[in-house]
Amino acid sequence: MGKDIEVGGEFSAKDYHDPPPAPLIDAEEITQWSFYRAIIAEFVATLLFLYITVLTVIGYKSQTDVNKNGDECGGVGILGIAWAFGGMIFILVYCTAGISGGHINPAVTFGLFLARKVSLVRAILYMVAQCLGAICGCGLVKAFQKSYYTNYGGGANGLANGYSKGTGLGAEIIGTFVLVYTVFSATDPKRNARDSHVPVLAPLPIGFAVFMVHLATIPITGTGINPARSFGAAVIFNKEKAWDDHWIFWVGPFIGAAIAALYHQFILRAAAVKSLGSFRSSPNI
Repeated sequence: MGKDIEVGGEFSAKDYHDPPPAPLIDAEEITQWSFYRAIIAEFVATLLFLYITVLTVIGYKSQTDVNKNGDECGGVGILGIAWAFGGMIFILVYCTAGISGGHINPAVTFGLFLARKVSLVRAILYMVAQCLGAICGCGLVKAFQKSYYTNYGGGANGLANGYSKGTGLGAEIIGTFVLVYTVFSATDPKRNARDSHVPVLAPLPIGFAVFMVHLATIPITGTGINPARSFGAAVIFNKEKAWDDHWIFWVGPFIGAAIAALYHQFILRAAAVKSLGSFRSSPNI
Protein backbone atom coordinates (compact mmCIF):
# COMPACT_ATOMS: atom_id res chain seq x y z
CA MET A 1 0.00 0.00 0.00
CA GLY A 2 1.31 3.44 -0.87
CA LYS A 3 1.19 6.34 1.51
CA ASP A 4 0.89 10.10 1.07
CA ILE A 5 3.86 12.23 2.11
CA GLU A 6 3.23 15.81 3.16
CA VAL A 7 5.81 18.28 1.85
CA GLY A 8 5.53 22.02 2.60
CA GLY A 9 1.84 21.80 3.42
CA GLU A 10 1.00 19.95 0.17
CA PHE A 11 0.68 16.29 -0.58
CA SER A 12 3.11 14.73 -3.01
CA ALA A 13 2.49 11.59 -5.03
CA LYS A 14 2.07 8.31 -3.20
CA ASP A 15 4.98 5.97 -2.62
CA TYR A 16 4.83 3.24 -5.23
CA HIS A 17 6.28 -0.21 -5.61
CA ASP A 18 5.53 -2.56 -8.49
CA PRO A 19 3.54 -5.54 -7.24
CA PRO A 20 5.35 -8.87 -7.63
CA PRO A 21 4.51 -10.89 -10.74
CA ALA A 22 1.83 -13.54 -10.34
CA PRO A 23 3.27 -17.06 -10.05
CA LEU A 24 2.87 -19.29 -13.06
CA ILE A 25 0.97 -21.84 -10.97
CA ASP A 26 -0.40 -20.66 -7.64
CA ALA A 27 -1.44 -23.72 -5.65
CA GLU A 28 -2.72 -21.59 -2.78
CA GLU A 29 -5.32 -19.70 -4.79
CA ILE A 30 -6.94 -22.95 -5.90
CA THR A 31 -7.92 -23.61 -2.28
CA GLN A 32 -9.62 -20.24 -1.82
CA TRP A 33 -13.32 -19.55 -2.32
CA SER A 34 -12.51 -16.12 -3.78
CA PHE A 35 -10.85 -17.88 -6.73
CA TYR A 36 -13.99 -19.82 -7.63
CA ARG A 37 -16.18 -16.80 -6.95
CA ALA A 38 -14.12 -14.90 -9.54
CA ILE A 39 -14.61 -17.68 -12.09
CA ILE A 40 -18.37 -17.62 -11.49
CA ALA A 41 -18.36 -13.83 -11.89
CA GLU A 42 -16.60 -14.13 -15.26
CA PHE A 43 -19.11 -16.74 -16.41
CA VAL A 44 -22.16 -14.69 -15.43
CA ALA A 45 -20.75 -11.41 -16.77
CA THR A 46 -19.96 -12.95 -20.18
CA LEU A 47 -23.40 -14.56 -20.28
CA LEU A 48 -25.10 -11.21 -19.67
CA PHE A 49 -22.79 -9.49 -22.16
CA LEU A 50 -23.71 -11.86 -24.99
CA TYR A 51 -27.39 -11.92 -24.10
CA ILE A 52 -27.82 -8.15 -24.33
CA THR A 53 -25.52 -7.50 -27.27
CA VAL A 54 -26.73 -10.36 -29.48
CA LEU A 55 -30.34 -9.34 -28.83
CA THR A 56 -29.42 -5.82 -29.91
CA VAL A 57 -27.84 -7.06 -33.15
CA ILE A 58 -30.80 -9.31 -33.98
CA GLY A 59 -33.30 -6.60 -33.12
CA TYR A 60 -31.56 -4.14 -35.41
CA LYS A 61 -31.56 -6.61 -38.33
CA SER A 62 -35.24 -7.46 -37.86
CA GLN A 63 -36.25 -3.78 -37.71
CA THR A 64 -34.41 -2.99 -40.94
CA ASP A 65 -35.51 -6.08 -42.90
CA VAL A 66 -37.25 -4.59 -45.95
CA ASN A 67 -38.64 -8.02 -46.85
CA LYS A 68 -40.81 -7.80 -43.74
CA ASN A 69 -41.83 -4.16 -44.07
CA GLY A 70 -38.85 -2.98 -42.08
CA ASP A 71 -37.36 0.48 -42.35
CA GLU A 72 -33.84 0.61 -43.76
CA CYS A 73 -33.19 3.67 -41.63
CA GLY A 74 -34.91 2.23 -38.55
CA GLY A 75 -33.53 0.43 -35.54
CA VAL A 76 -30.60 1.43 -33.42
CA GLY A 77 -28.12 1.39 -36.30
CA ILE A 78 -24.41 0.65 -36.10
CA LEU A 79 -24.04 3.45 -33.58
CA GLY A 80 -26.58 1.80 -31.29
CA ILE A 81 -24.93 -1.60 -31.61
CA ALA A 82 -21.58 -0.07 -30.71
CA TRP A 83 -23.19 1.61 -27.69
CA ALA A 84 -24.68 -1.73 -26.60
CA PHE A 85 -21.29 -3.44 -26.64
CA GLY A 86 -19.40 -0.56 -25.05
CA GLY A 87 -22.11 0.17 -22.51
CA MET A 88 -22.38 -3.43 -21.37
CA ILE A 89 -18.62 -3.69 -20.95
CA PHE A 90 -18.68 -0.50 -18.86
CA ILE A 91 -21.47 -1.88 -16.65
CA LEU A 92 -20.06 -5.38 -16.27
CA VAL A 93 -16.45 -4.32 -15.64
CA TYR A 94 -17.75 -1.90 -13.02
CA CYS A 95 -19.74 -4.70 -11.36
CA THR A 96 -17.06 -7.42 -11.44
CA ALA A 97 -13.75 -5.54 -11.23
CA GLY A 98 -13.51 -6.02 -7.49
CA ILE A 99 -14.29 -9.74 -7.72
CA SER A 100 -12.55 -11.12 -10.80
CA GLY A 101 -10.88 -8.08 -12.33
CA GLY A 102 -13.67 -7.77 -14.89
CA HIS A 103 -11.91 -9.40 -17.86
CA ILE A 104 -15.01 -10.75 -19.72
CA ASN A 105 -12.73 -11.48 -22.66
CA PRO A 106 -10.11 -14.23 -23.23
CA ALA A 107 -7.90 -11.73 -25.08
CA VAL A 108 -7.81 -9.44 -22.04
CA THR A 109 -7.05 -12.41 -19.80
CA PHE A 110 -4.29 -13.53 -22.18
CA GLY A 111 -2.71 -10.07 -22.20
CA LEU A 112 -2.78 -9.86 -18.40
CA PHE A 113 -1.28 -13.34 -18.18
CA LEU A 114 1.60 -12.35 -20.46
CA ALA A 115 2.20 -9.34 -18.20
CA ARG A 116 2.23 -11.72 -15.19
CA LYS A 117 -0.86 -10.12 -13.66
CA VAL A 118 -2.66 -13.46 -13.33
CA SER A 119 -1.46 -17.04 -12.93
CA LEU A 120 -1.68 -19.65 -15.68
CA VAL A 121 -4.36 -21.62 -13.83
CA ARG A 122 -6.52 -18.53 -13.31
CA ALA A 123 -6.06 -17.48 -16.94
CA ILE A 124 -7.12 -20.88 -18.30
CA LEU A 125 -10.15 -21.19 -16.03
CA TYR A 126 -11.20 -17.61 -16.78
CA MET A 127 -11.11 -18.35 -20.51
CA VAL A 128 -13.15 -21.53 -20.07
CA ALA A 129 -15.72 -19.67 -17.94
CA GLN A 130 -15.92 -16.85 -20.47
CA CYS A 131 -16.50 -19.20 -23.39
CA LEU A 132 -19.14 -21.18 -21.49
CA GLY A 133 -20.83 -17.95 -20.42
CA ALA A 134 -20.89 -16.75 -24.03
CA ILE A 135 -22.45 -20.03 -25.20
CA CYS A 136 -25.11 -19.84 -22.49
CA GLY A 137 -25.85 -16.19 -23.25
CA CYS A 138 -26.43 -16.91 -26.94
CA GLY A 139 -28.39 -20.01 -25.97
CA LEU A 140 -30.79 -17.86 -23.96
CA VAL A 141 -31.31 -15.56 -26.93
CA LYS A 142 -32.09 -18.52 -29.18
CA ALA A 143 -34.44 -20.02 -26.57
CA PHE A 144 -36.43 -16.81 -26.27
CA GLN A 145 -36.44 -15.75 -29.93
CA LYS A 146 -35.58 -18.81 -32.00
CA SER A 147 -37.09 -17.66 -35.31
CA TYR A 148 -35.43 -14.24 -35.16
CA TYR A 149 -32.16 -15.81 -34.04
CA THR A 150 -32.10 -18.24 -36.95
CA ASN A 151 -33.29 -15.77 -39.60
CA TYR A 152 -30.89 -12.97 -38.70
CA GLY A 153 -27.61 -14.77 -38.24
CA GLY A 154 -27.51 -15.27 -34.49
CA GLY A 155 -25.18 -12.34 -34.01
CA ALA A 156 -22.33 -14.44 -35.37
CA ASN A 157 -19.20 -12.66 -36.58
CA GLY A 158 -18.04 -13.05 -40.15
CA LEU A 159 -15.83 -11.40 -42.71
CA ALA A 160 -17.89 -8.96 -44.78
CA ASN A 161 -18.01 -9.25 -48.56
CA GLY A 162 -15.26 -7.31 -50.31
CA TYR A 163 -12.69 -7.66 -47.53
CA SER A 164 -9.73 -10.03 -47.59
CA LYS A 165 -8.73 -12.33 -44.75
CA GLY A 166 -5.67 -10.16 -44.17
CA THR A 167 -7.82 -7.07 -43.77
CA GLY A 168 -10.09 -8.85 -41.32
CA LEU A 169 -7.15 -10.18 -39.33
CA GLY A 170 -5.57 -6.73 -39.23
CA ALA A 171 -8.83 -5.16 -38.02
CA GLU A 172 -9.07 -7.69 -35.20
CA ILE A 173 -5.42 -7.23 -34.20
CA ILE A 174 -5.58 -3.44 -34.10
CA GLY A 175 -9.01 -3.37 -32.46
CA THR A 176 -7.91 -5.74 -29.69
CA PHE A 177 -4.68 -3.78 -29.24
CA VAL A 178 -6.72 -0.64 -28.59
CA LEU A 179 -8.87 -2.46 -26.03
CA VAL A 180 -6.10 -4.24 -24.13
CA TYR A 181 -3.85 -1.17 -24.20
CA THR A 182 -6.71 0.78 -22.63
CA VAL A 183 -7.15 -1.92 -19.98
CA PHE A 184 -3.48 -1.74 -19.02
CA SER A 185 -3.48 2.06 -18.93
CA ALA A 186 -6.73 2.40 -16.98
CA THR A 187 -5.71 -0.14 -14.34
CA ASP A 188 -2.02 0.76 -14.03
CA PRO A 189 -1.29 0.95 -10.27
CA LYS A 190 1.65 3.29 -10.88
CA ARG A 191 -0.65 5.78 -12.56
CA ASN A 192 -3.14 5.54 -9.72
CA ALA A 193 -0.38 6.24 -7.21
CA ARG A 194 1.11 9.13 -9.19
CA ASP A 195 -2.18 10.75 -10.14
CA SER A 196 -4.08 10.04 -6.94
CA HIS A 197 -5.65 13.50 -7.05
CA VAL A 198 -7.36 12.60 -10.34
CA PRO A 199 -9.81 9.73 -9.73
CA VAL A 200 -9.91 7.36 -12.68
CA LEU A 201 -12.98 5.21 -13.19
CA ALA A 202 -11.35 2.38 -15.12
CA PRO A 203 -14.53 0.81 -16.58
CA LEU A 204 -15.40 4.06 -18.39
CA PRO A 205 -12.39 4.27 -20.75
CA ILE A 206 -12.52 0.50 -21.26
CA GLY A 207 -16.16 0.72 -22.32
CA PHE A 208 -15.40 3.66 -24.60
CA ALA A 209 -12.55 1.69 -26.21
CA VAL A 210 -14.98 -1.12 -27.04
CA PHE A 211 -17.48 1.42 -28.37
CA MET A 212 -14.95 3.14 -30.65
CA VAL A 213 -13.51 -0.12 -31.99
CA HIS A 214 -17.00 -1.34 -32.88
CA LEU A 215 -17.70 1.83 -34.82
CA ALA A 216 -14.57 1.24 -36.87
CA THR A 217 -14.73 -2.51 -37.48
CA ILE A 218 -18.41 -3.57 -37.54
CA PRO A 219 -18.44 -3.06 -41.35
CA ILE A 220 -15.38 -5.32 -41.72
CA THR A 221 -15.79 -8.29 -39.36
CA GLY A 222 -18.82 -7.43 -37.26
CA THR A 223 -16.18 -6.75 -34.58
CA GLY A 224 -14.90 -9.66 -32.57
CA ILE A 225 -11.98 -8.44 -30.38
CA ASN A 226 -13.32 -11.04 -27.93
CA PRO A 227 -12.85 -14.73 -28.80
CA ALA A 228 -15.56 -15.81 -26.34
CA ARG A 229 -18.10 -13.50 -27.98
CA SER A 230 -17.33 -14.90 -31.45
CA PHE A 231 -17.12 -18.51 -30.24
CA GLY A 232 -20.38 -18.46 -28.29
CA ALA A 233 -22.33 -17.03 -31.21
CA ALA A 234 -20.79 -19.53 -33.65
CA VAL A 235 -21.52 -22.53 -31.43
CA ILE A 236 -25.20 -21.71 -30.95
CA PHE A 237 -25.88 -20.50 -34.50
CA ASN A 238 -23.75 -23.38 -35.85
CA LYS A 239 -24.12 -22.69 -39.54
CA GLU A 240 -21.28 -22.94 -42.05
CA LYS A 241 -20.98 -19.18 -42.46
CA ALA A 242 -20.47 -18.75 -38.71
CA TRP A 243 -17.39 -20.98 -38.87
CA ASP A 244 -15.96 -19.52 -42.08
CA ASP A 245 -12.74 -17.69 -41.17
CA HIS A 246 -13.51 -18.22 -37.47
CA TRP A 247 -9.78 -18.52 -36.80
CA ILE A 248 -9.50 -14.76 -37.42
CA PHE A 249 -11.51 -14.12 -34.26
CA TRP A 250 -9.04 -16.06 -32.14
CA VAL A 251 -5.69 -15.36 -33.77
CA GLY A 252 -6.33 -11.63 -34.27
CA PRO A 253 -7.38 -10.85 -30.68
CA PHE A 254 -4.59 -12.93 -29.16
CA ILE A 255 -1.94 -11.24 -31.32
CA GLY A 256 -3.38 -7.80 -30.54
CA ALA A 257 -3.45 -8.57 -26.81
CA ALA A 258 0.15 -9.82 -26.87
CA ILE A 259 1.37 -6.69 -28.66
CA ALA A 260 -0.49 -4.45 -26.21
CA ALA A 261 0.96 -6.30 -23.20
CA LEU A 262 4.51 -6.10 -24.55
CA TYR A 263 4.13 -2.45 -25.52
CA HIS A 264 2.79 -1.38 -22.15
CA GLN A 265 5.11 -3.47 -20.00
CA PHE A 266 8.38 -3.22 -21.91
CA ILE A 267 8.11 0.11 -23.72
CA LEU A 268 5.94 2.39 -21.61
CA ARG A 269 6.79 0.81 -18.25
CA ALA A 270 10.34 -0.14 -19.31
CA ALA A 271 10.16 -3.46 -17.46
CA ALA A 272 13.08 -4.86 -19.45
CA VAL A 273 15.31 -1.90 -18.55
CA LYS A 274 14.36 -2.19 -14.88
CA SER A 275 15.13 -5.89 -14.88
CA LEU A 276 18.50 -5.29 -16.53
CA GLY A 277 19.31 -2.54 -14.03
CA SER A 278 18.45 -4.77 -11.10
CA PHE A 279 20.63 -7.51 -12.59
CA ARG A 280 23.63 -5.19 -12.98
CA SER A 281 23.27 -3.71 -9.48
CA SER A 282 22.96 -7.09 -7.74
CA PRO A 283 25.62 -7.47 -5.03
CA ASN A 284 25.94 -11.14 -5.92
CA ILE A 285 27.47 -10.41 -9.33
